[in-house]
Amino acid sequence: MRKLAFLFFSAGSALAVLTGPIACNSGKRDAEAATLPSARVAAAQRGSIAHTLSLAGQFQPYQVVDVHPKVSGFMRKIYVDIGDRVHQGQTLAEIEVPELTAQLQGTVFQIKQAQEEMARSQHEIARAEAMHSAIHADYQRLLDTSKAQPGLIAQQELDDAQSKDLSAEAQVDAAKAAAAAAEQHAEVAHSDNQRVEALESYTNVTAPLDGVIIWRYADTGALIQSGTNSNEQDIPIVRLSQSGILRLRMPVPEDDVQFIHEGDSIQIRVDAVNRSFTGKIVRFTRNVNYQTRTMETEVDVDNKDLSISPGMYANASLGLARVDNAITIPVEALVMRGSQPAVYALDADNRVRIHNVEVGIRGSRLVQIKSGLEPGDRVILGSQEQYSEGERIDPLQTKEPASETVSDTGGVIDIKAQEAAQSNGGQD
Repeated sequence: MRKLAFLFFSAGSALAVLTGPIACNSGKRDAEAATLPSARVAAAQRGSIAHTLSLAGQFQPYQVVDVHPKVSGFMRKIYVDIGDRVHQGQTLAEIEVPELTAQLQGTVFQIKQAQEEMARSQHEIARAEAMHSAIHADYQRLLDTSKAQPGLIAQQELDDAQSKDLSAEAQVDAAKAAAAAAEQHAEVAHSDNQRVEALESYTNVTAPLDGVIIWRYADTGALIQSGTNSNEQDIPIVRLSQSGILRLRMPVPEDDVQFIHEGDSIQIRVDAVNRSFTGKIVRFTRNVNYQTRTMETEVDVDNKDLSISPGMYANASLGLARVDNAITIPVEALVMRGSQPAVYALDADNRVRIHNVEVGIRGSRLVQIKSGLEPGDRVILGSQEQYSEGERIDPLQTKEPASETVSDTGGVIDIKAQEAAQSNGGQD
């Protein structure tokens, strides 16, 4: 019995001897871990970062034209009213101008008179040429006779014949000049006739383009003034809106102007008509409004069915920038060392290693790393100034998203400026 107890005592002693160093080492490591500074870390991941811009836009007619008559007169008949759809060349109204008829008849008489003058001048040329031919023949015979028989013809008689010949030749030239003047007078009369005919054609007021009548200013019997002087504030007959194609105007914030390019696709939603479609940026002002700090940007929208009315609002989403399959880390992992961006990364022994990095697109939570890190590298999040190169830390791993879509909101629409543009004919 005493022998068995001795064996148990010997085994217990040996076990104590073996476990003593192990417990000592474990306690030492726990104490060492308790003294290490801790830090939140996240792993670099493969993901995507996208920037989108949400804009509120307003539809405007492609063109707005105030239709004036070219001549003054009384409204004989107006054929259109607000809301009517018209086509280019369609007669909108007729103006009555009685004096134009008399002027047109006068120009017709002037043309006939000029034609008669031209005919008379041609007859005068023929008569003058015939007389000149006869007188010249007489002079030539006397001259030939005088040369054949010197002294037979008196010199006085020869000189008189020559004088008559030259006078007859001058009469031919005068007749030709009168004919040229009569021809010019006929051209003037013809031009005047064309002018009055053109004015008479203006009594039919036609649509300059396809569109919709959005306002009517005149009624039958009203006295209408011609719109020949842009400085006069003459009332037009109608206002015509080209609504078959619309301009969607959107204010892009100053910070996002750099991302705007012609041809960029944009998603558009018109809640008023429950319609969504894709458009393309066709033009922008290339000028930032100093009050709103926005740049007007336009998309042309096909509206042949007139389902969208000018003045309606639209919500648009424009993709500004996007990268896929990129290395991303949280923004709070990024620090600036002078002008150089850097991160505090951990190696396999959890020691701090400072890496300079090249940064790409930034989001609100994530940033793209073009170079300096690899997927899986761990980086410290925040308070990086507390740690130094080579320092060992206790990492507290956090789970962060790999991808992010950042949506910015555009500026406000300058309604007053757009109303002013409409009152000036809808021109930019």
